[in-house]
Amino acid sequence: MSLIDVDRRDLLIAGSALVLAAALQPLGVRAQSASGKLRIGTIGAGRIGGTVAGLWVKAGHPVMFSAKSADEAKEVAAKLGPPARAGTVAEAIAFGEVIFLAVPYGAMAEIGRDYGEALKGKIVLDCGNAVAGRDGAIADVADRDGIGLTSQKFLPGARLVRVFNTIGYTIIASEAGRPDPKLPIPIAGDDAEAVKVAADLVQEAGFEPVVAGGLAEARRFQRGAPGYGPSANAAELRQKLRAAP
Repeated sequence: MSLIDVDRRDLLIAGSALVLAAALQPLGVRAQSASGKLRIGTIGAGRIGGTVAGLWVKAGHPVMFSAKSADEAKEVAAKLGPPARAGTVAEAIAFGEVIFLAVPYGAMAEIGRDYGEALKGKIVLDCGNAVAGRDGAIADVADRDGIGLTSQKFLPGARLVRVFNTIGYTIIASEAGRPDPKLPIPIAGDDAEAVKVAADLVQEAGFEPVVAGGLAEARRFQRGAPGYGPSANAAELRQKLRAAP
């Protein structure tokens, strides 16, 4: 769905439909998390991966950190303490009901090649941004086709959600859990249950989720788009998303 000419009432209706669709789906993740706590695996334990997933650890979710450098993952897990732990990428994928993908966007092809099969059926929260000077030609593809659809091509079968890509780790750390209005975080995904899970995790991290629509709508808040960057509140973010081409 597009946010063009969509008002607040329509957005609320769309959000309700997503929740209803999730309730009608097979038990899936919700059945595996009767305690309300999800097992989360990260691919990447750097500034964004460590900061965002660290908020989930503080909320009581068991998180297994993985990174290209095993020492980096171990250091982050040790600093946070239980229920954080460290493992290999393969171990983190096997552990997690939800995977937080926080790597430079140029690594997407490698991730898809090496771990695409293991990620099939998993809820994957993708926060990467395509930067031409760092990531090369893939940035041109993301600009042309939209970053959500581009990520899905590399991870076919994953229940992909775009989230936490619009603000830097310092803002995430300083603004998490601030008094209302909470800092809004845009979300886009084609899988209703995955979007609901992502929205819940955004709230538990201390932010307000704003569902932009399906993966095609992730281009409205990709790097350089009107929805990219911090917004004062959810209403302002929705206005920016509607303004995006």
